[in-house]
Amino acid sequence: MNKTPAPLRILVAGGGIAGNAVALQLLRAGIRTTVVERSTAPRPGGQAVDLRGPSKEVIERMGLMTGVGKYQLHEEGMSVVDRTGRDVYQMPAEMFDGNGPVAEIEITRGDLNRVLLDELDTVTGELDYRYGEWIDALTQDDTGVEVRFASGDTERFDLVIGADGVHSATRRLAFGPEEKYSTYLGGYMSFFTIPTPEGVRPNWMTMHAVPHAAVGIRPDGDPATSKAIITLRTDHDPSLRGDVDAQQRLIRTMLADAGWLAPTVLAAMADTTDFYFDELARIDLPTLTAGRVTLLGDSAFCGSPMTGMGTAMALVGAYLLAGEIASTPDDLPTALKRYEEKATPFLAKAKEMPGGGIKQMVPTSELGLKMMLTIGKLMTTRLMRPIMNRMLAKTDDYTLPTY
Repeated sequence: MNKTPAPLRILVAGGGIAGNAVALQLLRAGIRTTVVERSTAPRPGGQAVDLRGPSKEVIERMGLMTGVGKYQLHEEGMSVVDRTGRDVYQMPAEMFDGNGPVAEIEITRGDLNRVLLDELDTVTGELDYRYGEWIDALTQDDTGVEVRFASGDTERFDLVIGADGVHSATRRLAFGPEEKYSTYLGGYMSFFTIPTPEGVRPNWMTMHAVPHAAVGIRPDGDPATSKAIITLRTDHDPSLRGDVDAQQRLIRTMLADAGWLAPTVLAAMADTTDFYFDELARIDLPTLTAGRVTLLGDSAFCGSPMTGMGTAMALVGAYLLAGEIASTPDDLPTALKRYEEKATPFLAKAKEMPGGGIKQMVPTSELGLKMMLTIGKLMTTRLMRPIMNRMLAKTDDYTLPTY
């Protein structure tokens, strides 16, 4: 007697943009989905992320553009200033056909996640969303994965999707130690919310660099607050992980004589409620899938914040993964193989570091700084703009599959 196959049951580890996007599409396809998120509530705020090219197309196809429009930031461009606050050069948002540092559509990471969560609440389907929970152990066979959670509960799933960030516990459990796949890119970045300083040009992202470090201020959803952006070029120090006091001491030391509004940013850092600090790292995996565990977002293909493509990779990857699973739900191994085949061409371009990475973005000498600023000004000239347009539109030729 033939038995009807049981409906798929999929676990998503991580309630960020990648995890919520894939959960939404799986739920829409009628697939039972469980999401576990280590934090006890949605994480608000965060830096501005952009939607351009294929990632904008994904948002449109998912029917989320109206929601995005409610929270869209009004950013007019990026200005680079010297230590006195004088403009060195400007890049208006429209200068490179929307592919420059500031795109046509900018939204904070927390607000984009809110759009996804709001949409999840409207979809009819079997969704089990758990905050304050995470995967503690995995045991898999050819047909599924036995998962033990931090709470002590044990459940079985047909597939586990790890979307739990650059330091993914799911990746460690299924693929091995982080050191096998992570490459240090020469520095650290920090982001946090501060009261908007006096003298900041409204609706513009403003950046200032000194040897070994850079500080920036970016508009927030609330005009009363802004987002601070810190980049440090320094040797890798594993002891910094998790030690907020040491992280902030390093920032203060490296920006002590930076000028401009650096003292204001440093003063506000001590009282911020959303301080984030992490190493700049790239994640490279030989394959995105290990048996019945597959990875998505930063856990699978982080290129570091310097690529400016983290959100694009998360959204495109989520769209492809859910689409392939829904296409052949009775053949997950083949669906996962297609996911990797279709994602790889996009990811290869998206992970490319613009301008040579941190070595070009954060020079170590005054001479190097002058050269960087000269190159920046040259990029904005009428002669160089067509060349820059081609360089910056690196993923625009990717054809997104239709499901």
